[in-house]
Amino acid sequence: MAKPVRLLILGTGGMANNHAEKFKEIEGVSLVGGIDTRPEQLAAFCDKHGIPNRFASIDEALAWGQFDAVTNVTPDAAHYATTLPFLAAGKHVLCEKPLATSEAQAEAMAAAAAKAGVVNMVNLSYRNGAALQKAAAMVRDGAIGTVRHFEASYLQSWLTQPAWGHWDKESQWLWRLSTKHGSKGVLGDVGIHILDYATFIAGQSVAEVSCRLATFHKAPGDQIGEYPLDANDSATMQLVLENGALGTVAATRFASGHLNDLRLRIYGDKGGLEVCFENNVSRLRACLEPDLQTAQWHDVESPQLASIYQRFIAAIRGEGVADPDFARGAMLQRLLDRAEQSAAQGGLSLTV
Repeated sequence: MAKPVRLLILGTGGMANNHAEKFKEIEGVSLVGGIDTRPEQLAAFCDKHGIPNRFASIDEALAWGQFDAVTNVTPDAAHYATTLPFLAAGKHVLCEKPLATSEAQAEAMAAAAAKAGVVNMVNLSYRNGAALQKAAAMVRDGAIGTVRHFEASYLQSWLTQPAWGHWDKESQWLWRLSTKHGSKGVLGDVGIHILDYATFIAGQSVAEVSCRLATFHKAPGDQIGEYPLDANDSATMQLVLENGALGTVAATRFASGHLNDLRLRIYGDKGGLEVCFENNVSRLRACLEPDLQTAQWHDVESPQLASIYQRFIAAIRGEGVADPDFARGAMLQRLLDRAEQSAAQGGLSLTV
């Protein structure tokens, strides 16, 4: 029988439903409590998922204390303040991405987690992709030789087509366009995913970054109701990896025809890989010896892996590794901060 794990859900917005459903599927996991400052939303969420205990504050939940772990699904700007009390109490934590909204806060969270000695993970959901994990293993095993060049992109189109809803009428989209509401724009929202995607597969850290950001005119006065539309809509970056390899990374919400697609092309001196997550399908292609001379590319089978939710519980049970952890989240936040600083200086290349 699987070791029981009692889980608390912090924040009951849209993404919290996904967390609840995924954790309920894991044997031995029980959802024992929910926290939200909004009583009606908290009650509806807990009723929906059969969660018996409801708390209006973190202090109330910690005073009760009858849980082993927490999944933090609060807005980005709240991650730092809401995670630290649980770490201090010795609770395991899965936190939504980004880990924080500044390098200093993310590093403080990573340090606190290390000090507490608890399982700590950040939900970089595309790590679950079979093609990504297989590609990373191939690069690590030397299949493409020394990495020299890469091109990565994260393409969304919800500012040009209402496939997920009307961005100009619904708060779940409008807040993402407003720095006043805590948004770091496309750079902070999805840039973190494609930066992790590229550097995890390459197996290297970033030495230098230069970045340009663009915010496009979308409404009269660049404001809709209480939302100033000032967060960045598109980002382009040049990265230099620790071994000197050069690459480009792009993220945008104006990629008409792409709902939610990630792509990486990475090249070494012995071959190349194309790693895609497009139309919810994970795919890996390779051109390796003896096919380099004829430039023949072939599909590579990639076995499906456990989800972030399954890996979090496995790590708590001592049956797996906590990856990606808060240290990885802090490293990515440092990279995002440098990219934002570079953009403020006209794309100046900065050391990471």
